[in-house]
Amino acid sequence: MAPAIEFIEGAGRTRLALHRLGAGRKVLLLHGLFSSAGVNWIKFGTAAQIAARGFEVLMPDLRAHGQSEAPHDRAAWPADVLAKDVCALVAALGLDDFDLGGFSLGARTAVRAVLAGLAPRRLVLGGMGLEGLSGWDRRAAHFLGVIDRFGTIAQGEPGFAEQAFMKTMKVDRVAARLLLQSVDDTPATALAALSMPTLVVCGADDHDNGSAQALAAALPQARYVEVPGTHMSSVTGPRFGEAIADFLS
Repeated sequence: MAPAIEFIEGAGRTRLALHRLGAGRKVLLLHGLFSSAGVNWIKFGTAAQIAARGFEVLMPDLRAHGQSEAPHDRAAWPADVLAKDVCALVAALGLDDFDLGGFSLGARTAVRAVLAGLAPRRLVLGGMGLEGLSGWDRRAAHFLGVIDRFGTIAQGEPGFAEQAFMKTMKVDRVAARLLLQSVDDTPATALAALSMPTLVVCGADDHDNGSAQALAAALPQARYVEVPGTHMSSVTGPRFGEAIADFLS
């Protein structure tokens, strides 16, 4: 069955696309940077794996991604706006008993949304390490450099793979720059507030966001599961979806 799609207003009335698959307990999944719900969760069968366990999988395209609005007005990009969008979606959907997960930027956004007041039953953090939550400036600087050099990065040079992915995803680079400047850090001292059972799932060769094992150790009720792959490939294999489905079930 193909996912259904609808549009819901996020923070500041920004129009966000929301993809739905399955029926049952609600789980909200947030995709990674420059990706989309379709690429991260639907294309490789992860959403279908989870839906088959009796869940309704809710997958927004974050602002400036997928089919969601990509505002160019700097006023549309206050600090932590992605977390504000998630909180607005939860309120608009009337969710009061749900699970929450994310991959990479989506994991970072899920953490920020919990710190802003969301209380999911269970939390999934994919492709994220302890250093990644508190070291956004370094990560953002890399992608800002790719935007600055976009179209001139040759194969074999740093940033070529990111440039290629941005081309494939038809990323709006004006909105992307504003997005990169809107993300807030989460210090390790704040992680005690993430008291719900948490899955930290990461590729064996994924070192993009620091140590996933250290992140799991820093959380009150977390388990670490390693799956095959790098940061880009781990979300494309069946073990990633299987780990999430097992944890939520």
